Amino acid sequence: MSIAPSLDFRSSAPAAARVAALREEAAAPLDPVPTQSVKQTQIIAIYGKGGIGKSFTLANLSYMMAQQGKKVLLIGCDPKSDTTSLLFGGRACPTIIETSTRKKLAGEQVAIGDVCFKRDGVYAMELGGPEVGRGCGGRGIIHGFELLEKLGFHDWGFDYVLLDFLGDVVCGGFGLPIARDMCQKVIIVGSNDLQSLYVANNVCSAVEYFRKLGGNVGVGGIVINKDDGTGEAQAFAEAVGIPILASIPADEDIRRKSASYQIIGQPGGPWGSLFETLAANVADAAPHQPRTLTQDTLLGLFKSDAVGRNVVLEPATMEDMCGVSAVTRPSLEVVYDEAV
Repeated sequence: MSIAPSLDFRSSAPAAARVAALREEAAAPLDPVPTQSVKQTQIIAIYGKGGIGKSFTLANLSYMMAQQGKKVLLIGCDPKSDTTSLLFGGRACPTIIETSTRKKLAGEQVAIGDVCFKRDGVYAMELGGPEVGRGCGGRGIIHGFELLEKLGFHDWGFDYVLLDFLGDVVCGGFGLPIARDMCQKVIIVGSNDLQSLYVANNVCSAVEYFRKLGGNVGVGGIVINKDDGTGEAQAFAEAVGIPILASIPADEDIRRKSASYQIIGQPGGPWGSLFETLAANVADAAPHQPRTLTQDTLLGLFKSDAVGRNVVLEPATMEDMCGVSAVTRPSLEVVYDEAV
């Protein structure tokens, strides 16, 4: 930038000349500000009932995204630490919490290579959790994310970060991405069964609650896994106001390949187009503000013979509880007469 020489305002130069010099300096073009391209990362939290197929869906989704040229990080946030097992052909991945504990006892620092591993362009890690009966899984999740921040999580340059969360548990740690706006949107994996849709409804309830408190996370949509065509999950999606991102059929070929830790989300494969569509829909899904269903409304999505809605609640009596006729016993409470 061309800068006019500095002026000594104590000089006797005419005021008009000083004003002209200042205007010339102000009109000089500015040097361009150095800029650095910052990659906008989509952080997506995936929730669903345990065993519904989140890990299967995410392993194939992340693999397809990587084959499409995207840089993808898959983080397992389930104490079972099984999110990455399909991706790595059944091999267990060392967890962040386990590795951190071991390194701390040895007086060493955790490095990226200790906890993050890759396959065909997909980067993956497991947060892990405490041993059974020795701690809170939700607290373990919080601790795991604290360790990720120390490893530079906010500086990593990924196109997508996919977080696999167990939806059955409603304690604070498992709701972290929604409560603290750690992700832009939530994806639900469900099926045509009451329990998975109960979990899906809980996730919608959490999103609705935190948005009322000023949060910004929304639900991108639902992936229907093991879709047998009965339609309950579709009815749920319509009732709460979220789109269906994909329907993965209840197919024997998919079941066998998943059980043998085979990736089916490959371009050109028999199921490739399904996961190509899912990848595009997940990327483009807008964060919706869902409605939450009451328990009765949720049950209403199913036939009465499937969920037992014909059962009538019959109140129990004290005779039922004691097994004999209840005897009225005098109270042991001391009652004082009012003072005269």
